[in-house]
Amino acid sequence: MQFIDRFPLPLLVVLTLFMLGAPFIPEPHLVEKLRMLGQGTLTRPLDIFDLLWHLLPATLLAIKLYRMKRKSAD
Repeated sequence: MQFIDRFPLPLLVVLTLFMLGAPFIPEPHLVEKLRMLGQGTLTRPLDIFDLLWHLLPATLLAIKLYRMKRKSAD
């Protein structure tokens, strides 16, 4: 997990915002995939991978922020 600590926070924030919104037109993939998940139609492996791919930077950002908070509390 030390690689997350070395990753620059501003870059991770920009990457997260980009991946959550990409592609911007006609609608973000994340919105489409979450709608499919809610409707129960998210079944193709490619769609599941796409959902996980777009959520990966947000997950890394959450882990980094948690580790930063935990480190500052020590």
